[in-house]
Amino acid sequence: MGAGTAYLSTYLLSHNVPLDPPPPTKHMTTESTAHPLARRQRVQSAETGMAILKALARLGGAASLTAVAAAVEESTAKVHRYMASLMQEGLVAQDTATQRYFLGTEAIQIGLAALRQCDPVRLGEQSLVRLREELEVTCFIAVMGNKGPTILRFEEPGLPVTINVRTGSVLPTLWSATGRVFLGYLDDAALRQQAEQELQVGTPEQRASLAERDPIGSLRAAVQSNGMATIRDTLLRGVSAVAAPIFDHTGKVCAALTALGAASAFDTAADGSVARAVTREARAVSTALGHGAGVRPAA
Repeated sequence: MGAGTAYLSTYLLSHNVPLDPPPPTKHMTTESTAHPLARRQRVQSAETGMAILKALARLGGAASLTAVAAAVEESTAKVHRYMASLMQEGLVAQDTATQRYFLGTEAIQIGLAALRQCDPVRLGEQSLVRLREELEVTCFIAVMGNKGPTILRFEEPGLPVTINVRTGSVLPTLWSATGRVFLGYLDDAALRQQAEQELQVGTPEQRASLAERDPIGSLRAAVQSNGMATIRDTLLRGVSAVAAPIFDHTGKVCAALTALGAASAFDTAADGSVARAVTREARAVSTALGHGAGVRPAA
């Protein structure tokens, strides 16, 4: 450093004038700019890996490299690299005979853990609250118990309809909308026998609500055709109800979502506002349980 330069530096420092910062070093560049970029790259890699796993699940859990690459709209070379990493983690495995990839043991463990949390009552709580607030009627979720459809979760509006059912109540199969949902979708001999017994002891008014010819078979067909069930004055006089099925990941009815209210102001039409709201929320719970996840059967 020359004398003039040394003097100028001393002068600037003595007068608190900052010197120009030194040019960035390789170490500084790595710390200040490379780390955010690396973090973003890791996030993108995770997103791509998850997209590949979800595509493999949608394809039925087993598929060729070409099929998975087409599903995620990436090159086969790129997907192959990700498959290698996923195989190392046990999330994917490969059939050496067919070269097809399938979900590995770690992915299965993740799926089983998720299934253990699939409780229709817990997942349906928000749907019950939304229905109660939207329709201002009593709503509940019921499951099939050993004695019949049993209410497990109950929500009432500010001015509820006076009824004699509560959490734990068992409902009839034929004369409640909830029971009709289970009867319509469950192919169960004991349930059919229970319906036959109820039909024999039903009142003339109750039996009049069913078809004269094959009343139970006709009712099952109507429930499946409409995707829901309704009643009007058959369980309690002056009370109407609409119920829709909740399906689990296997496609089996595991619960029923029901709304009920005073018959004088309750729309029981299959395309009415109550039916639309109930079926919408029942579908939402079914989706949360894994039903209709767009999975194609594995070849």
